[in-house]
Amino acid sequence: MTAPRRLIVGISGASGAVYGLRLLELLRGTDIETHLVLTRAADVTREHELDLSAKELRALATVHYPVTDIGAAIASGSFRTMGMIVAPCSVRTLAEIATGVTGNLLTRAADVILKERRRLVLLFRETPLHLGHIRNMLAVTEAGAIVMPPVPAFYSRPASLDAMVTATVCRALDLFDIDVGRLARWGEDLPTRPQRGDPTAG
Repeated sequence: MTAPRRLIVGISGASGAVYGLRLLELLRGTDIETHLVLTRAADVTREHELDLSAKELRALATVHYPVTDIGAAIASGSFRTMGMIVAPCSVRTLAEIATGVTGNLLTRAADVILKERRRLVLLFRETPLHLGHIRNMLAVTEAGAIVMPPVPAFYSRPASLDAMVTATVCRALDLFDIDVGRLARWGEDLPTRPQRGDPTAG
């Protein structure tokens, strides 16, 4: 029996709510079920950074859960998923996942993903970093997660902030072998050498 194509999407309170929004938008036209959980802090950030309501954001997902619903399907390892992306991932969320001391459904779901040896991708949004942050990134990496700070790539010469956000989210989806056809790829869509007449050549 083929495993369901389900992806858990967590949005925590760090700046960068647009990453979670774009993730949901890109997956909406695919066959992948999105299972969304937002922290309370994420709703505060959404109000500052996005021009849509909490209801509108949640409506982009196939299923959404209250962050206090620790009995939700995604809190159990028997509920099969492809894994989970936390976009963005706050310092507090990272710390809870790193220690296994989970205080809400988002971090409990991430803990389940790790114990079931599924893929967990954390778009950790903080800078600069102190030693505690780095140790927590090491701890989650040792537990099997992938820490992916949303660092923009410039070799594709993105024309807008929107393009950079989309490219970052597409690279995160690549880690699940999900291609939504919106990423310009080095050596495929983009040349690996400067083109003749390019002022950067030579």
